Amino acid sequence: MAKYQKYAEYKDSGVEWLGDIPEEWSIVSIARVSNKITNGYVGATRDIFYDSGIRYLQSLHIKKNKINFHTPYYVSEDWSNEKSKSILKEGDVLIVQTGDIGQVAAVTKEFEGCNCHALIIVSGNEKIWGFYLSWLLNSDYGCQTLKSIQTGALHPHLNCDAIKDVKIALPDIQIQKNISNFLDHETAQIDTLIAKQEKLIELLKEKRQAVISHAVTKGLNPDVAMKDSGVEWLGEVPEHWEIGRLKNVLSIKNGRDYKNVEIEEDGYPVYGSGGIFKRSSEYLYDGTSVLFGRKGTVDKPLLVNGKFWTVDTMFYSELGNNINPEYAYFQSVGFPFDKLSTNTALPSMTQEDLLNLGFAIPPLSEQIEISKFITQYLEKNCSLMEKAKQAIQLMQERRTALISAAVTGKIDVRNWQNPNKNNIQDNMELSA
Repeated sequence: MAKYQKYAEYKDSGVEWLGDIPEEWSIVSIARVSNKITNGYVGATRDIFYDSGIRYLQSLHIKKNKINFHTPYYVSEDWSNEKSKSILKEGDVLIVQTGDIGQVAAVTKEFEGCNCHALIIVSGNEKIWGFYLSWLLNSDYGCQTLKSIQTGALHPHLNCDAIKDVKIALPDIQIQKNISNFLDHETAQIDTLIAKQEKLIELLKEKRQAVISHAVTKGLNPDVAMKDSGVEWLGEVPEHWEIGRLKNVLSIKNGRDYKNVEIEEDGYPVYGSGGIFKRSSEYLYDGTSVLFGRKGTVDKPLLVNGKFWTVDTMFYSELGNNINPEYAYFQSVGFPFDKLSTNTALPSMTQEDLLNLGFAIPPLSEQIEISKFITQYLEKNCSLMEKAKQAIQLMQERRTALISAAVTGKIDVRNWQNPNKNNIQDNMELSA
């Protein structure tokens, strides 16, 4: 926050999580700046919903200071008018009442006139700018405060009376607007950068799978003669490669229940579909093996080495002399598991179906070469992905810090000017 100025003088807010605030700011309860604090209609059933009508907002629509109507729910105008206590106005602040406590958003012009369910509605008076209040409640202070006043251990929820007593830092109304406009602009820029990094991660994942798939089915020589493999998911393969079945390169063994061998520490790893999750006093196999899910998660093979135990919902494999373990694993990652799994509520796969799957078998020396190429590529791919994740984390931390600094007056944005001022409508007035 070094590039932003501070206020000339500060005072103790008297509120632990707020800390010091500018001298001219005051501390008030939300009740002091509200005309009404109520909650949206509770008890709605599915038979009130239609394909069109009045939009009906719920907690799932409130995230990161935004209303996103991604899952459309509509009610009739008559029903909405009957439940008029929850008809929304621009500038009203919506607080998730149950479930994801800490999510808050202000009602924009787009959602004026909507109805809502299980959301606390704060309708402010002339002292508060609803969009500023929403930003304040989205800050670390706001989230911590809302979580601290929730009730119910199994099903946490907020009540309107508790919201009334929440203390907020209150600057002049024009400063509230400046802070809100500043945060709208700055967080939008940060969110755009985060979205770009998230897109990069998705592209890296897609590229990773494409590189692996190409290497294990087409080889590394772009000029090699090709032939039809006769296997749909393999397509064309190098002419000199053999086409067999998975059973030609490995055998499948069943995992076993681990309860009788489970220990708290030391011992041997117990593998499930997500990796190591227990330890055992005994092992089923010692060596390099490709593990396959038998039931549940069947589309995420694992490559393991050493002494291990696998649960009874996993297969482990004993590899033949004609197969490189890494190559077997890399090809297995691309198996058409959706066609192998049975059509049940809990996906499952049989040994027979798995072992009869078509499999491309290059010469062993070429398998090793392909595996080395993929391993080296994955190191670069993972490095780029890790850098993108670190960038996202830093930007998220900056976003959080910027919000907290602005709504508590740790930075002075009174003279901030929006660089896009000519392209947006600033200083909106609250609706009556």
